[in-house]
Parts: sequence; C-alpha cells; structure tokens
Amino acid sequence: MSASATEGIPTPAPRPASPRATNVLWHRQLTRYPDTAARYAYLAIVVAATVVLYYELYIQYAVSTAIITHYNMTFTFFVYVSVVGNAVGAFASLLAGLADRWGRANLTVYGLLITGALVAFAVPNAGSKGMFLFLIALVSFVEGIILVTTPALVRDFSPQLGRASAMGFWTMGPVVGSLVVTAVTSHTYSGSTTWQDEFRYAGWAGLLVFVIALFGLRELSPQLRDQIMVSLRDRALIEARAQGLDTETALRGHWRQMLRTDILSSALAISLFLLLYFAAVGSFTVYFVTTFGYTVQRTAGLLNWYWAANAVSLVVVGLLSDWAKVRKPFMVIGALASIAVLIPFALAATRPQTSYYTFALLVAGIGIFGGFTYAPWMASFTETVERRNPAATATGLAVYGWIIRAIVAISSAILPIVVSSATPLVDHGAQVASAQAQAGPALAIVQQHPKLFAQLQQYPPNQIPPALQAQAVQEVGIPNLLAVQKAAPQLAILSQYGPAVQQAAAQNPKNWQTWWWVCLGGEAVFIPAIFLMAGRWSPRKAREDVAAHEQRISEQLAQLGGETASA
Repeated sequence: MSASATEGIPTPAPRPASPRATNVLWHRQLTRYPDTAARYAYLAIVVAATVVLYYELYIQYAVSTAIITHYNMTFTFFVYVSVVGNAVGAFASLLAGLADRWGRANLTVYGLLITGALVAFAVPNAGSKGMFLFLIALVSFVEGIILVTTPALVRDFSPQLGRASAMGFWTMGPVVGSLVVTAVTSHTYSGSTTWQDEFRYAGWAGLLVFVIALFGLRELSPQLRDQIMVSLRDRALIEARAQGLDTETALRGHWRQMLRTDILSSALAISLFLLLYFAAVGSFTVYFVTTFGYTVQRTAGLLNWYWAANAVSLVVVGLLSDWAKVRKPFMVIGALASIAVLIPFALAATRPQTSYYTFALLVAGIGIFGGFTYAPWMASFTETVERRNPAATATGLAVYGWIIRAIVAISSAILPIVVSSATPLVDHGAQVASAQAQAGPALAIVQQHPKLFAQLQQYPPNQIPPALQAQAVQEVGIPNLLAVQKAAPQLAILSQYGPAVQQAAAQNPKNWQTWWWVCLGGEAVFIPAIFLMAGRWSPRKAREDVAAHEQRISEQLAQLGGETASA
C-alpha cells in the first residue's frame, strides 16, 4: 500500500506488550500434545529435578556420623529427624493431590527453588540440632509434594505402551540421587571438607536445575491429561476430545475413587517391599561402620555398586516390560529374586569374615532385582489409577506418597528398637575406641591390679591415705601410677561407656540380621498384591489387546477425518 493510500487512516494504538515473562514463569499448560523431541525434553527435566531433589534429601545420611558429632546428637535423635521428615512428607503428599486441579509443573519448579535455597544456605548454618530437624522437615515437606507431581508429569507425557521405560527413567531420580550422594562424598568428603560443604554442593545443584526447569518445564492442560493415552496414535483423538471435556465433572469424587482396595493394597505392598531400600538410604552407612568397621568413604564406595546396578536395571527392565507389554511377570520375578539375594546378605551380618567384594556382589544383586520389580510396578500402578479415573492421577499418586512416607516414618521409628545396639555404638563407639587407643597401657596396669585401683578410686588424688599410697607405689611403681593418672580422662570414658559399647558390639550383628529378616518379610508380602493390579499376565493376550485398540483407533481416526472433510 502506498503512502498516499494510508493518509487519513488513524494510526492504531500500540498493542500492550504480551506478558511473556509471566507466561514463562507461571503459565505452563500446553493445549496440544507435544512432539517427540519436546516430550523427551520435558521428561528429561522431570528426571533431573527428581535426581537433584533426592541428592539434597539423602546427603544427610552419607554424613550422618559427622552431623551427630557436630550437634552432640544421640543416634536416636538423628533417626527421629528422619521420622519427623517422613511424617511431614506424608501429609505433604496428600496436599499434592491438589495437583489434579492446580497442575504439576509450578509445584515442581518452585519446590526446587525452596529446597535448593534451604539446603545450600539454611541447613549448613543451622545453629542447633532442633533447627537442623526443623529445616530437614521443611525439605521433606517439599519432597513429599514433588514425589507426587513428578511421576504425574511422567505419566502425562508417556502413553501406556511406553510407560514402564518412562517410569524406569523417573525412578532413576531417587536412585541416581543416591548414587550422586555416594559418588560425591566418596571423592570430596575428606579432611579438607565438612558435612556443611556436602550440603552446599547439593543445594547449588538444586538451584541450577531450578533455573533449567523455570524456563523449560511445561505440562499438559487438564483436558489433555485427564484422558488415557495408550499409544502415540491416540494423539489426534485425545486433542479432539479435549475440546468438549468437562474437567470438573471428571474430578468429582476423585478421592473416594482412589481409596479402593487395588490402589491401597498396591501402595502398601510396594512400601513394605522397599523397606530394604529405605535401609540402604538411611542405615547402610551405620550398618557397615558399626558392624564391619568400614570407613564412611569405604561404605560409600560399596553403595556405588548398589545404586549403579539399580539404575541400569530400572531402565533395562522398563524397556523390556514395554516390549513385552506386560508388568506382572516382571514384578513376580523381581520379588522372588530379591528374596533369594537378601537371604545371603542377611546371613552375612553374623559372618565378620565376609569380604568387601562379596558384599559388593550382594548389594549389586539387591539393586538389580529391586529395579526389576519397581519400574514395572510404577507403570502398573499408574495404569491401575487410570482404570479408576485418569483425571485423578495425582490423587492416586498422593495416596501412594502418603502411604510410602508413613511406612518410612514408622520403620525409621522402629529400627532403633530392633537394632538397639546401634545407639551406644554410634553415640559412644568412636569415643570409646579413641580412649582405648590412648589409654591402652594404663588400662593394662589397672586390670593387673583391680583391687588396688578400686580402692584408689574411692579417694580424690590429694586425699589418698598415706598407707594406701605407699602400698600403690610398692605394688605398681611411680612411673606406672603417673601413667594411670595421666590417662584418667580416657579411663573415665572407658569406665562409663565401655561396658555398654562392648555389649552392643557383641549384639550388633544379630540385631541387624533381625532387621534384614523384617525387610525380607516385606518383600514376601508384596507378591500377593500384584494380582490386584491392572494389566495382563500373558504377553500374547497383551498384544491382542493392543491390536484391538489400534483397530479401534484407526476406525475412529477415519471417522474423525470424514467428519472433518464433510465440515
């Protein structure tokens, strides 16, 4: 158009700037199902968020002995840090059921900001053990929410035919988070670093992933995510149906629908199955340090075998489950094999001659078969939830999150009762060992003359009767008396704590073995619940179901195309 042609036409007012920053930072819903590259990118961010979250949460267990010493905690107090954190996380998971209404992405993104800031700046500067407990409870509260929102995002972005492999990658979050903990601490936690430094490393990593998620994470609109997608071929139909979907009606009665036997029993069963996993996260360091005398670094190296094997297993078995199109056979095989490996692991507790590499093979086996079970279970659980109501996915996952965190809290509270020997060993074992090393010669002198030194202890050093003092010089000699006097503080420690520590050291292997049998019972209880979950047992039947579904989709797509053409 020429300039003259535009004369007299009023210039339109400039349009207000689009609130792009707000859209990026808050409005994250997609109205179309993303293509493959974008979908994988969103899933990768979700997995990264889960990894770093569990890195932040689990770092406390890798440096537990240093934290206990720093705050002069008892081992029981430290255990109850975990109990309180998991109890708080359980109710946070229930709150996260609102993600079916509020969405998942923002809860995940800004949860990462909160945990990153707490772990990087607040926890390392906690002034007391009470403040440390409070801050860990805050981190656990956010973790309880993200435990629900991240698998909900994975479910949304993964059709059922690819669900097990997607859930395998998601489950690598806590597993790789644990692997990162052991890998980082085994290489950085030494005389030049402190437990506070380890928390800072984790917090900075969390803030980095927060920035990535802030600008990169999206989620499906409720109209899209509230439907079941079996395969990517369903995409056109999902989008077409979304236009007329009443999401409020779909959510009506969603809590009641999720409180059904198949969902509750499945969540409880997997929580009991994972008792050994919880022990690996929170107690393996204490177990190997107090029972076999390993250093923290040596235990971290041992745990690398567990986490690495578990991570690989989760992905490989997820792919196999999707290829075979069944979940239940993998869960049964994994549970039975887990029991078979746990038996020699439990027996080794009372065999101090067990070698490091024997333990490495055993924990690797535990990791492999744990992954063999969990990735198919997670896929089957979300499919069981979808069978009830696909619009209530986050609600179903909230029920799971509440149950699993409640079981962790309860088992953490029971552990010090079953393994009562751990408390004196953690609280005073190192102190007694140090006193023993320093006061060894003096202790030998005291033990050679028990009656004499029992009499001497009845008096302050400057009030010993002359006759008794002369007797001591004659029997022991002045140099030996001076050696005993110099070692008096260490001898006092040995007198006060030595008997309890000695008794605990004798009981410790048997106590831990009892707990491993409890974990084995949890794995056995898991198996019957598999029969209530969604999905086929036979790969052939599953393939027939898929073929029938694909035929229906083809017919509906043809009908949709015809309706579009006529319109």
